[in-house]
Amino acid sequence: MSETQEIPFETAYAELETIIMQLESGELPLEESVTLFERGRKLAAYCQTLLDKAELRVNQINDAGDIQPLA
Repeated sequence: MSETQEIPFETAYAELETIIMQLESGELPLEESVTLFERGRKLAAYCQTLLDKAELRVNQINDAGDIQPLA
């Protein structure tokens, strides 16, 4: 997958875990490792964005501008 915009969090996270395992194995050629590392960075940023959005949905901003968890 070249883009991350349309994939669910779980799919992106699973792909990121696979990439990490492949990179940690040390068995890949340098060019493939760099390509996977780049993809992993994009997936990590995408997952973080989704987590941030989910957190914002769970929180609300009160009149003082403080974030207050929803009950």
